[in-house]
Amino acid sequence: MARSSTESRTRTTVSVVVLFGLCSFFYLLGVWQRSGFGRGDSIAAVVNEQTKCVVLPNLNFETHHSASDLPNDTGSTEVKTFEPCDAQYTDYTPCEEQKRAMTFPRDNMIYRERHCPPEKEKLYCLVPAPKGYAAPFHWPKSRDYVHYANIPHKSLTVEKAIQNWVHYEGKVFRFPGGGTQFPQGADKYIDHLASVIPIANGKVRTALDTGCGVASLGAYLLKRNVLTMSFAPRDNHEAQVQFALERGVPAYIGVLGSMKLSFPSRVFDMAHCSRCLIPWSGNDGMYMMEVDRVLRPGGYWVLSGPPIGWKIHYKGWQRTKDDLQNEQRRIEQFAELLCWNKISEKDGIAIWRKRINDKSCPMKQENLKVGKCELAYDNDVWYKKMEVCVTSLPEVKTMTEVAGGQLEPFPQRLNAVPPRITHGSVPGFSVQSYQDDNRLWQKRINAYKKINKLLDTGRYRNIMDMNAGLGSFAAALESTKLWVMNVVPTIADTSTLGVIYERGLIGMYHDWCEGFSTYPRTYDLIHANAVFSLYENKCKFEDILLEMDRILRPEGAVIIRDKVDVLVKVEKIANAMRWQTRLTDHEGGPHVPEKILFAVKQYWVVESKSS
Repeated sequence: MARSSTESRTRTTVSVVVLFGLCSFFYLLGVWQRSGFGRGDSIAAVVNEQTKCVVLPNLNFETHHSASDLPNDTGSTEVKTFEPCDAQYTDYTPCEEQKRAMTFPRDNMIYRERHCPPEKEKLYCLVPAPKGYAAPFHWPKSRDYVHYANIPHKSLTVEKAIQNWVHYEGKVFRFPGGGTQFPQGADKYIDHLASVIPIANGKVRTALDTGCGVASLGAYLLKRNVLTMSFAPRDNHEAQVQFALERGVPAYIGVLGSMKLSFPSRVFDMAHCSRCLIPWSGNDGMYMMEVDRVLRPGGYWVLSGPPIGWKIHYKGWQRTKDDLQNEQRRIEQFAELLCWNKISEKDGIAIWRKRINDKSCPMKQENLKVGKCELAYDNDVWYKKMEVCVTSLPEVKTMTEVAGGQLEPFPQRLNAVPPRITHGSVPGFSVQSYQDDNRLWQKRINAYKKINKLLDTGRYRNIMDMNAGLGSFAAALESTKLWVMNVVPTIADTSTLGVIYERGLIGMYHDWCEGFSTYPRTYDLIHANAVFSLYENKCKFEDILLEMDRILRPEGAVIIRDKVDVLVKVEKIANAMRWQTRLTDHEGGPHVPEKILFAVKQYWVVESKSS
């Protein structure tokens, strides 16, 4: 019995060893296959074939401008094909639609703010390109020339003829670089600014141009490595923002009205107004307080045009000396209240510099109406009313310390760890996770380039990242050939837009259940990382995809990363919108549940009923 017991224990031990060995073997085999190096999973291979997870040999990213060369197959019978909208919607901007705007009050430009259509008024059709539409000129030629067929509106060439905004010359518009306050050209105007503001050394990287016209200031600041966010309303100055984007210059439809700007606090190195018609001296200084909110500590505010230079120009402005003098006095008083230091006033241009911290200049409280802003959190700005209050700066220990942290000059700040990260101001992110995110997106961009070899060649000038995170997608692509509008969704768990600006990049908040504040056909490439998972059960995928189609140029490209079950739904809708699509594996291998959908919007114009 003793020997039998010993043999039993031996067999049990052997069984355990064998079982452990088999478990270890199959675990390691699974890890090997999931890494993307395993090639033995025939079932996975069949699934990948069914979902078209292959390299894209036939998806063409070049421009052709010939609808007759494109296939007529919409690809899916499960989703009804979307028809073209009527020709009247060629320049449709859903949240800035003129007829709806006129039903709102004129006070504080409320009627020029965002007013999106209710569900029953949304368009479920494809916004057409105008007849004769052609791909924009490549940068930098696009800065100076725009195809007339793309924006067939001549009114600005008449209204602003003597101010050198834009000239109509046959089949193109030419932009000589002039403006209302710089008819001799933006370059000379910027030279004047650079004599006071340290533009040349990379300390001024992000700028805000309020009431930008056709964005010639932003266009010419790009030569100085300054990235400008320009905005203007959709008003009687027809298509001014549309011209800016067609030129390849960052811009959006917007106004300084009753709502806060869609940016976090402390993000712009410089703000600018050149005869922008904003009543800075009115509303108890509310508009200057909003500029103060978005300016970095030590940032610059430039004001040119009325009332600056009133002693010389009052007759041309058809206003009395007293009126202009009182307006400037009020502006000076608000600037003093905000602790801005006036550093220059010459040739009709005044420049102030914002305080670097609250300790260096205690807020003046003579005006009892003005107190400190009480925000639930500093980024709580989407559809929030502007207020007459002053935004506090982060605390400092000394009078010489820059509130919120000192930034590196550009381009060093692009990949330096942003102060908001080092100070722990962004929940869930550390120095290590920030650096990991940079490496991850560099790897992903390299994988994108293997499929779309035109990604960083200049083929795509205006790029949109719909869910930008820390801005690492844009940082990996950074080039003078392109710029990226980094959008942080308003429903994102964490606001990272402040980090994006601290990297020397630009962007804004937005809710993708609504239309974006831009004209149709203004972006060459759209990138959407986990956007549809984020908005699942929030709004319809059709709404988001139709908006992407509206703002994407004909033959523009789309890259969508998401879970495979989400992308299968997205692809069916995309095929019903005349997009050519291909679903591919994650760069980590076929067993990663996240996939990538590449798409190209087909070329068709308003008279093409099928393509």
